[in-house]
Amino acid sequence: MSQQPSPKPSERPGQKPGGKPKILFVEDDPSVVLTFQTGLEAEGYPVDAVNSTSEALSRLASEDYPIVITDIYLDERTGLDVLRASQDYNPGSAVIMITGQGTMETVMEATERGAFDYIAKPFDLTRLLTAVWRAESFLAEKTGARDKGEPYPETEMVGSSAAMVEVYKLISRAAPTDAPVLIEGESGTGKELVAHLIHKNSKRRDGPFVPVDCGSIAAGIMESELFGSLRGAFTGADRDRLGLIESAKDGTVFLDEIAEVDTGFQLKLLRFLQEKEIRPLGSPKSRKIDVRVVAATNRDLQTLVEAGEFRQDLWFRLNVVHVRLPPLRERRSDIPILAQHFLRRFNERYQRHVRLSPSGLKSLEEHGWPGNVRQFQHLLERLTILSPVEVLEGNAVADSLRTLDPRHKPVESLADAEEDQIRKVLAATGGNKTRAAQILHIERKTLYRKLERMEL
Repeated sequence: MSQQPSPKPSERPGQKPGGKPKILFVEDDPSVVLTFQTGLEAEGYPVDAVNSTSEALSRLASEDYPIVITDIYLDERTGLDVLRASQDYNPGSAVIMITGQGTMETVMEATERGAFDYIAKPFDLTRLLTAVWRAESFLAEKTGARDKGEPYPETEMVGSSAAMVEVYKLISRAAPTDAPVLIEGESGTGKELVAHLIHKNSKRRDGPFVPVDCGSIAAGIMESELFGSLRGAFTGADRDRLGLIESAKDGTVFLDEIAEVDTGFQLKLLRFLQEKEIRPLGSPKSRKIDVRVVAATNRDLQTLVEAGEFRQDLWFRLNVVHVRLPPLRERRSDIPILAQHFLRRFNERYQRHVRLSPSGLKSLEEHGWPGNVRQFQHLLERLTILSPVEVLEGNAVADSLRTLDPRHKPVESLADAEEDQIRKVLAATGGNKTRAAQILHIERKTLYRKLERMEL
């Protein structure tokens, strides 16, 4: 029996003139369907609800749906298949993705493939209606499906909370452009990681990524470090020296701790951003540089601007796209995912089989995490290395957390237990003292002092 051809777009039922656009709702949780289908229909939207990808693909093949709302994780196929089918059958459709397990990869792929919006569970009806209203107003302007790109590589960005999904969306939208990006967040939230992701998913991905720690460069040498210098420009300049910005040509320069740039140099940095050119120290003329700028700070630049400590015009120039990274305490729902991620990594690295008990996970979830994900990572690495048992109970986790208290001072007399811990960590890190000091949560100079007393 021959297969009947799909109806032509003009023959396919869809939005009636002057009416609300018809919605296809794809979700396998009956309670979610009941709640949101009822709410959408109360607002006047006709809704067809299905609970599998096969049903969704069948509906899309036979009927036009201007708006499609689909969960990502459904059955043997995913919401990305629904997105793809919606674009194939009806290129003008707006597809809203929803999920309780959002990752950097799924958000990037959904955005690249043309999803209109991406909402993390749990969410309320108001949040969904806002997305639908935006989609409805956008439909008239949408002229065709976006090109399908290659899948994005796996990243270190871990978390599926609503706050992190918003970060993923910002990254996916900003990365393909050349717009300056300002990343704000506390220490340990992953600002450099976000800068890397922006670079890796941009058209400059094949160019260099050059990180610059502005806080570690003295004010007197900032200009020569960033812009370079010519031979004879100052005492000791015996050769031409390429600046860090020029070394990022055709790529991305990451200006970390931008708030620490001396006020005297901020005007020169502003001119570089405006004119896209630099003048090396000692050079009579400037030269054009094609480079993207991503900046980051753990301070509130707007507050510094209001206090007169940071130029307002420079802040405006840097703050074209603003990414705020939430502290770990604001996304505690990500802690189980982060714990699983890091334990898997460290178990493989150190050939252990450590896992968390429910009480151990509860201890992690209740901690304040002033050092954010970086502190979380170091703690789990330390526990993986030092735990004498494979199951991390709440009391063991709590004991390790107490050592993170800044009021806690390392003991000066080296007890046998402490020596044993230091030896284990050094062995596990292959003698890397910087890494060992991080895991032990002590300063490197303190570790050196202890090693000297241990005659190591």
